[in-house]
Amino acid sequence: MSKAETGEGGFNPRLVIAVVVVGVIAFIALWALIALGPQLSSGNDGRGHALSKAAPGYAGIVDLLERSDATVTMERGTGPVLYEDYNPLLVLTPTHRTRTPEMAELLAANNLNRTIVVLPKWIAGRIPGQKVKAGWVSAGFASTPPARILPTEQFGKVEIKARPAKAQAVAVQIAGRRFSVELPEDVQTVEGPGLETLIAGPAGGAVLARTREKDLYILADPDLINNLAFASRDKARSAAFLIDAVAEDSAADGIAFDLTLNGFGSQRSLLRFAFVPPFIGITLCLIAAGLLALWQAWARFGPALRPERAMPVSKEALIANSADLIKQARRELDGADAYVHSQRSAIARRLHAPAGLDAAETDAWIDRHLPRGSDLFSAIARRLPLARNTHEFLADAQALHDIRKDLLRDS
Repeated sequence: MSKAETGEGGFNPRLVIAVVVVGVIAFIALWALIALGPQLSSGNDGRGHALSKAAPGYAGIVDLLERSDATVTMERGTGPVLYEDYNPLLVLTPTHRTRTPEMAELLAANNLNRTIVVLPKWIAGRIPGQKVKAGWVSAGFASTPPARILPTEQFGKVEIKARPAKAQAVAVQIAGRRFSVELPEDVQTVEGPGLETLIAGPAGGAVLARTREKDLYILADPDLINNLAFASRDKARSAAFLIDAVAEDSAADGIAFDLTLNGFGSQRSLLRFAFVPPFIGITLCLIAAGLLALWQAWARFGPALRPERAMPVSKEALIANSADLIKQARRELDGADAYVHSQRSAIARRLHAPAGLDAAETDAWIDRHLPRGSDLFSAIARRLPLARNTHEFLADAQALHDIRKDLLRDS
């Protein structure tokens, strides 16, 4: 038979090991990507958030603040961003589709304090058939967001308007700092009875406002700090001054950009905890234990066991099988005469008994060679065929065997 027919060598061990290893790595990687997908994403999708490098994004101001040695963090959770010695200014960048409960939850998590809401202005997209750089946009139009983005419990009743105006530079004083900002064309403003104006619009309303009771700020026009503001050095400097002045006015220690409103939040889950400190150590230990168990199951101790023959080929096996058949047939006592004859013939042949003796004479001749006081061969030979059970049969058969062993000096 060939190896394929006998079941040996059907698989290449190296190939099987490679398949198992690749499967384990792919399984772990799949769950890691599911748990850490939002954190691993670059976020450069052309929308208006702190990870986007497109025109409506805020990656420019984030990079400038970091280069200015400011403490800048990216918040992916809805929990409080207040720490024992760190109270950052939370920057919220909602979209046109942001719901009021989402805003209220983030504001409540930050204790309704040290928060600036940068309202959306642009709806950007790509022109079909036009190739643009990854993360960029090819077209966009201004759209005033709905006032429901700002929860009335915190900001009161407000109105958001787009006021036609020419681009112009205005002087600003916030937290004792004096600088100028350049307002864009068709500037977007906000107004309401519960708001205090920090940067006034050219035709009314406020470009930057603050609530009267809390350090909650509203930047109505995002073009003052988004990537569009980095078209010139002066606009970029004004954007940095504006954020820094608001942070100082609210007594903040740093800047924290929220990403949850833009779909980059990380939810609390056991799956995510398994891949982040401090539980990543337990996960690695479990993975190592699984690999060791797999290796132990794969490695064999000694050669492979081959199936044995149902009936071994040897004289000993033949005798054992014959004995089993006699035992199963319950015919053990029927072999007494044959056993006595075999023992008598063996002793007479080895001791050279005289020829022509019958069974009784041979037994008497054997008795004369036995030591005085020992059991006679003839007596046992007559008693063995009369055994009533296997115990008596075995006892007499053993006695005949001992006589033969003593006389012939063999086993």
